Amino acid sequence: MNPNSQKSAIAVEGLDYAFGEGETAKQVLFGIDLELAPGEFAIMTGPSGSGKTTLLSLVGALRRTQGGRLRSIGYDLGRLEGSRLEAYRRNLGFIFQLHNLFPALTAFQSVQMAADLHPEEAGQMDDRIRALLTRLGLGERLDYRPHQLSGGQRQRVAIARALIHRPALVLADEPTAALDGENTQIVLKLLADLAHERGTTVLMVTQDARVFESADRLIHLVDGRLDSDVRTNT
Repeated sequence: MNPNSQKSAIAVEGLDYAFGEGETAKQVLFGIDLELAPGEFAIMTGPSGSGKTTLLSLVGALRRTQGGRLRSIGYDLGRLEGSRLEAYRRNLGFIFQLHNLFPALTAFQSVQMAADLHPEEAGQMDDRIRALLTRLGLGERLDYRPHQLSGGQRQRVAIARALIHRPALVLADEPTAALDGENTQIVLKLLADLAHERGTTVLMVTQDARVFESADRLIHLVDGRLDSDVRTNT
């Protein structure tokens, strides 16, 4: 399956989600309808508690769907189990607020470990790792371990780790929160190039207003409902 051959990279129809059950259940998503095309760079924003991260985790198959329908890069996420769930996640690149790097691994080794999960792409992987880390401003830090790196540098290693296998879909939760202005722009340029040149779909959750102008779409959630969906680069 070629994920980028799909008409819609993400198709959400009437999506509901609640935490808990019965009388104590708290519904956090209400009838979300959303569609992203392959190669779109979309930013999702909204107040704290609006359901942004919950929706991102559903698209990432970190939570199971409840009501409505959710399809992503050709997979029906309401029916994913076993090997198909594993295959879906292998097509994703996750970027979280917390970098979760292994203390004993250098920047190069951290990215190499992620690359090793995709042996079919082994080819020139070492060169690709060096090139990606250099593009992220870490060319002189390849052999540095996390305790030798700043918070922003560690976050950029985590971003490289998520992108090294050239995923069909990138899901990012506040990826620029620890970055200064210059490095924020480097990361945004990289994500935009992945979207527009390689057809990677990018869905980013953020409150960082510095990044809004880089997106093709601005999606705004309020109290678990889709408040607005604006195309910015038309």
